[in-house]
Amino acid sequence: MTALFDPLQLRGLALPNRVGASPMCQYSSEDGLAGDWHLVHLGGLAQGGCGLVLTEAAAVVPEGRISPQDLGIWNDAQLEPLARVMRFVRAQGAVAGIQLAHAGRKAGTAAPWLGGGPLAPDQGGWQGVSAGPEPFDAGWTAPRALDEAGLAQVVAAFAAAAGRALAAGFQVAELHGAHGYLLHQFLSPLSNPRTDRWGGSFTNRTRLLREAAAAVRNVWPGHLPVLVRLSATDWTEGGWDLEQTVVLARELRALGVDLVDCSSGGNVPRAQIPLAPGYQVPFAARVRREAGVATAAVGLITGAAQAQAVVAAGEADLVLLGRELLRNPRWPLAAARELGVTVPWPKQYARAAAGPVPTR
Repeated sequence: MTALFDPLQLRGLALPNRVGASPMCQYSSEDGLAGDWHLVHLGGLAQGGCGLVLTEAAAVVPEGRISPQDLGIWNDAQLEPLARVMRFVRAQGAVAGIQLAHAGRKAGTAAPWLGGGPLAPDQGGWQGVSAGPEPFDAGWTAPRALDEAGLAQVVAAFAAAAGRALAAGFQVAELHGAHGYLLHQFLSPLSNPRTDRWGGSFTNRTRLLREAAAAVRNVWPGHLPVLVRLSATDWTEGGWDLEQTVVLARELRALGVDLVDCSSGGNVPRAQIPLAPGYQVPFAARVRREAGVATAAVGLITGAAQAQAVVAAGEADLVLLGRELLRNPRWPLAAARELGVTVPWPKQYARAAAGPVPTR
């Protein structure tokens, strides 16, 4: 029962185990800066035994933020606050990763506890950009369709953000190509109406993500891994689907992407998603099997035996937890005890390591 706690080698980097903290927006930044909340939140996940700790979506340009309170990595002033957090994460034995993101037409929304949804300009919102001029949903601001110059700037922004992330001490870079944000907007026929070289065919719709991934890979050192998060399906007929995801994953592997983080949805409002425990694991399994690339499974994975089974069966190389880590930031330590695996504890907490095994 050790598969979940075996190391995972990605290029020259070894993750100490197969449990990672999925990117989770915290809506707690000012001017894109990491603060005390990020230190305690991400640092706590590292203390709790996660082998990989990924930041929330960090916007590569100011207009690429999901909300005005999102984390950013578009200027050098944001580096030292991030570096402070990453120094602590790495000191706990975890690998430090960052998710590079651009929200596209889903930018400028309120934090969930402020109601969510789009903000009007007088509320602090702004016009987003996308493949075309269609808004995400009724009541959302219509985006500006990106021209050739704008698309080149997006690719350059991802590359520049990767350079800053490296300077801040990150070891893993993940491009956010899922959940209806900009790169996903270009992938899906449901959000990409273009007829130029950025739309229409599979090759054209995937061009922006492939160029951004190649640009990040060019900046990122050869011994460190690059990840891409994809929504494996839009859950809507005529949209992006698993078959296209498999093909794209093969092409990303050829570009030097080391792992595909398999999520789903987010591009179409009110999509019917069949939520159930581990409902996205089959996506990770198929991409891993047919594209020949390492994968991460995410989505309603909550139990130690469940996570162990995913890795042991070869359905994914890595399990990423989200809400379950918000409920229990020390989930990996508890899972190891439940599975009978000895793992390092922070020395300050070591006196609790021999306590009763949790029941589920």
